Amino acid sequence: MGRPRTPLIDRERITTAALELVDAQGEFSVPGIARKLGVQTGSIYHHVEGRDGIIELVRERVAGAIDTSVLMLLPWDEALAGWARSYRAAFAAHPRAIPLLAGSPVRAPKVLEGYERAVGALLEAGFALRDVMTVIIAVENVVLGSALDLAAPESMWELTDEASTPALAEALAAVPPGQTDAAFELALGACVERFRRLLEA
Repeated sequence: MGRPRTPLIDRERITTAALELVDAQGEFSVPGIARKLGVQTGSIYHHVEGRDGIIELVRERVAGAIDTSVLMLLPWDEALAGWARSYRAAFAAHPRAIPLLAGSPVRAPKVLEGYERAVGALLEAGFALRDVMTVIIAVENVVLGSALDLAAPESMWELTDEASTPALAEALAAVPPGQTDAAFELALGACVERFRRLLEA
């Protein structure tokens, strides 16, 4: 038999299979990817540099949905907020990837380019070099926490005896629709306001 015209596997198919496993299970294994693609485990290693290489492919795929072009907008606070919202949406689509990606250093060139653009935008806005990564990490803390919150059960509090926690029961009953989005915007707004004071200092 001749070789198939379309390869059974390539980096794109490996990435898709890995991300599907992560979305379903929060994890992947190289043998699991091989089974999903119907190939031998050894064949995977012809296309990627082991597990770490696959993690970076997943990172690149998820982060590829982040719109970094908004960082070129003015003023800087609107640009940063737009980037944060896009970042949140990208990871909210794959919340189970967050713990996996947080456990390994960022190496994917395209993802590093996105950070380069964010650093450049903050420096252009006048932030001190020593503060730039602190600002970016603060934004990521809000973004990734909110992305995980979007994947949480609709109610994270199950009151067995409302009489013992009456204030909590009333507060939960008063929660309006869209709580997660409102909480994200509140946290993001608070961050931007603090960043503004940092810039003015």
